Amino acid sequence: MIEGKKRSTAIFLLILIFLSASSAMASKKLRRLHPCKNLVLYFHDILYNGKNAANATSAIVGAPSWGNRTILAGQNHFGDMVVFDDPITLDNNLRSNPVGRAQGFYFYDKKEIFTAWVGFSFVLNTTDYKGTINFAGADPLMNKTRDISVVGGTGDFFMTRGIATLMTDAFEGEVYFRLCVDIKLYECY
Repeated sequence: MIEGKKRSTAIFLLILIFLSASSAMASKKLRRLHPCKNLVLYFHDILYNGKNAANATSAIVGAPSWGNRTILAGQNHFGDMVVFDDPITLDNNLRSNPVGRAQGFYFYDKKEIFTAWVGFSFVLNTTDYKGTINFAGADPLMNKTRDISVVGGTGDFFMTRGIATLMTDAFEGEVYFRLCVDIKLYECY
């Protein structure tokens, strides 16, 4: 009789373990299929060119020996490093009320192809959202769309993770560009 109770208890525990493991896997699958939050934001970058100090939101802080800090280097801007503090808007109008700032850096990392590596945060401060969303990854600029990782956040975006699809929405020479950023968060707390 004691052996039967032990066997029943062991079977019951195995069933519980199996059920908890399968429900954990099911919730992970659901988390991957549908984002828990989706945002579309625009950020506007105005590169300092030696003449636009009043409007500039970014500046070259590192350049190769053949370059300088007011004009992007030749050879696909290889070696240039730019820091930025750009306004973020809900639409593609630079004059719209900003909902936050995009703060970080990008550097051009390849001579043969126009590409960069980016690391930045969206610092949001609105009635809807307060906190940061942090991004990092390679940005092959010639692709129409490119994905970078959402690697964390603070405030309303505490420890969030997901994918941000970047699309160059507009550019004016090498002084201004606007990115549309479609953010899909798959881990929200």
